Amino acid sequence: MLKRPSVLLVAALAAVLIPAGGLRAAGKTCSDVAVSARGEPARYIWLAKTKARANWRRKVRSTPGLGTDFANWSKAETSEERCLTGEGGTVCVFTGYPCRT
Repeated sequence: MLKRPSVLLVAALAAVLIPAGGLRAAGKTCSDVAVSARGEPARYIWLAKTKARANWRRKVRSTPGLGTDFANWSKAETSEERCLTGEGGTVCVFTGYPCRT
């Protein structure tokens, strides 16, 4: 008959198996500077987000020392998507630290 592992045993194993920087830090290189980009106004939120993401990627690709390898929004650290809706439509600003694996 198997017993359930104790909380202390699981915590001890986790401390040994997981690196001090956490799981996401393994094999990941990130920029020291956050990149922020604003999209053009759009009628729909999904389109405003698409425009902001495209501008963020374009800005990262053109930044010296970063380039295409860092231009994947889904890999960015501490990413933030802010969108405001007004009479002229929705505008989004994407900010994040570009990373590559």
